[in-house]
Amino acid sequence: MSDVNTMRAISQDVLGGPEVLREVELERPAPRANEVLVRVRAAGVNPTDWKHRATGAILGSPPFVLGWDVSGVVEATGFGVAAFAPGDEVFGMVPFPYGHGTHAEYVTVPARALVHKPAAIDHVEAGALPLVALTAWQALVETADVRPGQRVLIHAAAGGVGHVAVQIAKTRGAYVIGTASAGKHDYLRELGVDEAIDYRETDFEEAVKDVDVVLDTIGGDHAVRSLRVLRPGGAVVSILPVGSEEFYEEAERLGVRAAFLLVDADRAGMRAIAELVEAGKLRPTIAGTFPLADAAEAHRLGDTGRTTGKLVLTVD
Repeated sequence: MSDVNTMRAISQDVLGGPEVLREVELERPAPRANEVLVRVRAAGVNPTDWKHRATGAILGSPPFVLGWDVSGVVEATGFGVAAFAPGDEVFGMVPFPYGHGTHAEYVTVPARALVHKPAAIDHVEAGALPLVALTAWQALVETADVRPGQRVLIHAAAGGVGHVAVQIAKTRGAYVIGTASAGKHDYLRELGVDEAIDYRETDFEEAVKDVDVVLDTIGGDHAVRSLRVLRPGGAVVSILPVGSEEFYEEAERLGVRAAFLLVDADRAGMRAIAELVEAGKLRPTIAGTFPLADAAEAHRLGDTGRTTGKLVLTVD
């Protein structure tokens, strides 16, 4: 058990598989001006976590503590914080990518990255939402401006970002097409998907036409191929780097829009997400919960790429 000056955290000294993750004791951080110290109750685990664990991705070389999602209780506030007080239940995403560190007992967060946790959900559900919900909101609402009656294609619609994106697109009045393996189609219909495509049996390029917006959560050639199912003036928003100029060149040739989005911490977006939760229009699916000490097990499951919804670490 950590004392008042230290905390448990999940860290790594080298890049590699889940086995490189280990529980360590670190100095408990103190909030600076305009920061909040949050006692973590739950923190989502996202594909960016296992990618950074294995490759360093944007962060480079370890040691580091991963984790961007957080739901918890305000422990202390820094100078100038007016929005929160100790004891408040809050949730949000620490600034991506350099604000990582939520896979720990405590984390400091810019006050403007947090909002009050809706009473309608518990900490596990709240800890699952921020990164995926902000990604979906910023892609579909802020970037693509999805409107009623538009046709929206969401790749990997049962995944972490995908299953939240489906719900957000439905709140915007869209007709939603989702790709997933056949075994997940009933689940997609429960979420509100109007048309489900089995990506193992069907080429989406052949099955789908006249789409207004595509959310590409897979990357690779999916982004470029998705441009070809758009109607003129439509948009593909990819949340993964495409790795070539072909994405933008093909979009220009076809008279459509290509966009790459890196999720950004944002209070306005979090408020919108909290309002959807309170209205009963947005709920995360929890694929599994793991105590903080079992973070490696969560990563092993995440590495399979077959989970439905979100994995979450819980902190006692």
